[in-house]
Amino acid sequence: MRDRKRIEAQLADDQELARRSGDIDAYFELAREASDADQTTILADLEKEIHALAAFADQLETRTLLSSETDPLNAIVTVHPGAGGTESQDWAEMLVRMYLRWAEQQGFKSEMNDYQAGEEAGIKSATFTISGDYAFGLLSGETGVHRLVRISPFDQAKRRHTSFASVFVSPEIDDSIQIDIKPDEIRTDTYRSGGKGGQHVNTTDSAVRITHIPTGIVVQCQNERSQHKNRDKAMKMLRSRLYEYELAKKQAATKKLEDSKLDINFGSQIRNYVLQPYRMVKDLRTRVETGDVDKVLDGGLDPFIRGYLLAKRQGGVPITAGADEDLE
Repeated sequence: MRDRKRIEAQLADDQELARRSGDIDAYFELAREASDADQTTILADLEKEIHALAAFADQLETRTLLSSETDPLNAIVTVHPGAGGTESQDWAEMLVRMYLRWAEQQGFKSEMNDYQAGEEAGIKSATFTISGDYAFGLLSGETGVHRLVRISPFDQAKRRHTSFASVFVSPEIDDSIQIDIKPDEIRTDTYRSGGKGGQHVNTTDSAVRITHIPTGIVVQCQNERSQHKNRDKAMKMLRSRLYEYELAKKQAATKKLEDSKLDINFGSQIRNYVLQPYRMVKDLRTRVETGDVDKVLDGGLDPFIRGYLLAKRQGGVPITAGADEDLE
């Protein structure tokens, strides 16, 4: 049924492309036959249609860049703060909001699996699932370290601070891909959920943490009140992480996943978000950049996602470009 839905969507896109192209042809015919007074209005409408068609064509082209077996799957996104203390915890929370807003704009569903609030502000870690066609394929290039430069809202001296946070994206593996996990290879711990309290939240050991002993992979879930539901979600997350782990071992030439787990510090970032002394977001792998920082932080990631996928098709992109030019 999922494959059928995807094919039907592709057919609908093809019909929409033909319809819009036909509308533009009709506008050209009207412009040729119209009087000078009417031509201005028709040409303005024609320009709007051409821009809309160009944006639609870019969207379709982006979909053609997603051909991996796991690209159509849902995405599990994990965000961790790095060097910078409270600053980085606040930055990590900003990144979570950015990806959730992006998912909303794409018409995708999102669900928080694990959320560890920071002591003063921001988060210690967060894991959430974004559900929708090609969610993982679109977000796969977001794995890496993200760097923020801004005037600190937590510094009374209003000095400029640099903060780091890491993003890790893995596909949500469904039952069609078999991942064998032996019971004696996992350790399950239960603990009381953190949060603002409430019935069953802080009163029972409902949160679950699962450790895969051979690989050292750890996943946890505390979003549900039921320990059984949390365990089921944690096992699904573990299967996804193990799939990516095994895939990375087979693709030793690229090591896209393992090599992206660099120190969350200077020289390892994939993208800079600069709010001071100038305003710019720049991807250090593809050199895609924009001065509209607010739009990006509000979920406007499409230019960066498209730039990464195009660069990947044209011969690959480095995992990180290292430290960017001096900001001073």
